[in-house]
Amino acid sequence: MTEAGFFCAMAKHVRHKPPTELPEPRKLILACPQFRSSVNLSRIVRLAGCAGIPKIVASGQTKIDSKIARDAIQWVQVERRRTLTNWLKNIKSESYRLVALEQADQSDCLYDYKFNEQSVLVIGHERHGVSDQDLQLVDDVIEIPVFGQPFSYNVVAATTMAVYEYCRQFPGYVREPD
Repeated sequence: MTEAGFFCAMAKHVRHKPPTELPEPRKLILACPQFRSSVNLSRIVRLAGCAGIPKIVASGQTKIDSKIARDAIQWVQVERRRTLTNWLKNIKSESYRLVALEQADQSDCLYDYKFNEQSVLVIGHERHGVSDQDLQLVDDVIEIPVFGQPFSYNVVAATTMAVYEYCRQFPGYVREPD
């Protein structure tokens, strides 16, 4: 055995292992407003790719930076809409649960919320949040508790936490026993 082979055989952890294959695409769609920054949409595309989310619906013409989105730009479908409102009305009729990620009265805490597998996560604008018009369409509003200043998380950080919770509830694969 070579020295390199010896150390590989002894290693406990393997870096950069291939992604876990999902038997079918996730049934979560991310709905994004026209962001002020192309960095935010690019990071959300990368998040979607890592989480196995095949589709994002984005309003406006924010560009996606391939250096930030990386390989996800080839895997995640980004469907462009002038506005989200009409699309949300249509997708709701297809039995999707519309869930806004927003701080609002009577919102549910992300820690306690039970996602439907077939959901649309409606993400708010960096400064203005989810529009009042879109809030009227959603089935549920979830928020992430904030324990200090500022009063809210960055839009990408909040989206990441919500997507993580969805994926925790619907892992999409069977873990091998230890």
